[in-house]
Amino acid sequence: MSDKRTLEPTFLREYDIRGIIGPKFNKADFRSIGRGFGAILKENNNNANSQPKVVVGYDGRLTSVDLSEALCGGLLDSGIDVINIGCGPTPMLYFAAQRFCAQGGMMVTGSHNTSDYNGIKMVMNGKPFYGKDIQKLGLRVEDGNFTFGKGSKSNKVVDNAYVQRLLEDLQVGKEMRVAWDPGNGAAGEVLQLLIKDLPGQHFIINAEIDGKFPAHHPDPTIETNLNQLKVLVRENNCDLGIGFDGDGDRIGVIDGKCRVLWGDQILVILAREVLSQMPKSPIIVDVKASKIFFDEILKLGGVPVMAAAGHSLIKAKMAELESPLAGEMSGHIFFADKYYGYDDALYAAIRLLSVLSNSETSLSEIRDSFPKMMNTPELRFDCADERKFNVIREVHEGLNSIENIKVSDIDGVRVETDYGWWLLRASNTQAALVARCESETEEGLRRLKNDLSEHLIKSGIKPPLNFN
Repeated sequence: MSDKRTLEPTFLREYDIRGIIGPKFNKADFRSIGRGFGAILKENNNNANSQPKVVVGYDGRLTSVDLSEALCGGLLDSGIDVINIGCGPTPMLYFAAQRFCAQGGMMVTGSHNTSDYNGIKMVMNGKPFYGKDIQKLGLRVEDGNFTFGKGSKSNKVVDNAYVQRLLEDLQVGKEMRVAWDPGNGAAGEVLQLLIKDLPGQHFIINAEIDGKFPAHHPDPTIETNLNQLKVLVRENNCDLGIGFDGDGDRIGVIDGKCRVLWGDQILVILAREVLSQMPKSPIIVDVKASKIFFDEILKLGGVPVMAAAGHSLIKAKMAELESPLAGEMSGHIFFADKYYGYDDALYAAIRLLSVLSNSETSLSEIRDSFPKMMNTPELRFDCADERKFNVIREVHEGLNSIENIKVSDIDGVRVETDYGWWLLRASNTQAALVARCESETEEGLRRLKNDLSEHLIKSGIKPPLNFN
């Protein structure tokens, strides 16, 4: 049977491949993706005397083992040596690629999507494999332009080595009481190893890896998914609670009063330590961030930089600007300071605990010190993949005739007014639009919601129910 496949264009996303597993996306596709990735890697291999190596890992979804085996089969038949590290979080895959000096890394994961999804995150030669790279991979798979060979496969266990690397940068201060919820995701087993070596008292729920996600959806940026964590914090009088997404590259945090800290707030807290050692450094955040982030980073002596959302895009921007720290509202936190520059929620947790255990003030007190703003959370609402980017274009065109506003098109449209700002962008991981509004006053927030709603209605899109 030919390995040529035509992948649905909507599966070839900006920074990974992802879709619903079924007739349109299955093991045959994953095998062909392995063939295509292997062919591209061999073409880019600078050492013709050795076969390239690719590290492969997978998350805890019910389909991940079979899809990973198919992916490995495609790589092996392309003449790629495969190092299989088994089930674990995505950042452990990145760590293993560094540890084994592999030319590539492929992680079978559906990330924070529902249990019927799966996909692949990729790195090649130490850099994110995204955007045009993914589109070229799709064309390669469709054309069947593959290489042939016979690779070898080995199994490696890196869990303990990964945990020890995480602990290297732990700066122990006062002991803390910490609640944890990996959400039955791929970080659960590694997290249990990690907290054995952490000082203080630790309380963990939903640690068993279960691809059905029986406790709650594995997305810590949706506040309802943190309800169990809030109960755990409250019952055990914890200083904070920490949650992870399905593949362990996104973090969610609540303080001792069970209030959520969003990604930009977490980033400001982490930046305090980084900028004290590396003043005037660029600190990168995505377009959804609050005005508070930009003001606070300036106060700390850093240079705030706004960038397009997406873990691969942020990593590329970090390399371009030599930034020591970056993050997103979605909970991706990237450390190049003392670390490798990729998004690792477990490492971000270690650095956060280091800051807090050496701070005279609690996380709740730090949160209270931030200026008060009126804002919406990150609001996602359904919009077909085939439609969402056209909606952004239509809204952008509709802004051309409006005076006294400032429009940024770095990622979607972010509109600054004299009473606040609003954002509309297309999700690169879901069939959805993403919106956010922020103002210093309730009246300003109401006006921003109305402004955005009017533009959505003009494009035939019903505004989110929780907008009013």
